Amino acid sequence: MFRVVTISREYGSAGAAIARKVAERLGWDLIDDDLIVRVAVRAEVDIDTVCRYDECVDSWWRRLHRAGLWSAAIASGITAADALFFNADALAQITHQLIEEAASEGNCVIVGRGAQCVLRDSPCVLSAFIYGSWSERIARVEERSGERRDAAELIRATDRARAAYLWRHFGCDWKDPSLYHMMLSSELGVENVAAMIANAVVDAELAAIAGVSGR
Repeated sequence: MFRVVTISREYGSAGAAIARKVAERLGWDLIDDDLIVRVAVRAEVDIDTVCRYDECVDSWWRRLHRAGLWSAAIASGITAADALFFNADALAQITHQLIEEAASEGNCVIVGRGAQCVLRDSPCVLSAFIYGSWSERIARVEERSGERRDAAELIRATDRARAAYLWRHFGCDWKDPSLYHMMLSSELGVENVAAMIANAVVDAELAAIAGVSGR
């Protein structure tokens, strides 16, 4: 039986909305933007600092120099609570821990942040990838960000950042089908896609119950 669903998504594909609908259908907790708050609390940094590094990687220059600063800080007895030393790598480590903790409790839908890689070996996790047509993604992002050219570049930049995040921290190809049980187009409709994912969870549970009762 599945006790966790991970939702990975192309930017502008309505993946977050689909995840919310899945959580509502199952009566489970949704772990998305609130994960940023959890990281901020765990790392003792402000939310804006966490948002700056959410699902992205540091440049090689920043990683190189922060590594030196981090070593010096540890040697001096300074803790990771200082936001000066909080970076994408630190965020990824804390996020990894929080994802595992959430999964251990179960009954949750986790959006992005490499959850499909963190939990890929768990038989209790169903992972889905949401993609969409370019025109629909542009239209959705335009509603939030303005003109078409800016929307297109924002989509490309965000997708690149998400792909780089998975590759750096997990060595995974973001769109590798083997990471997912389902790869669904949001062109089918938010409600329909959410229903497909939720139904897969429910059907698996019913099958497990039937299997036990039939022994």
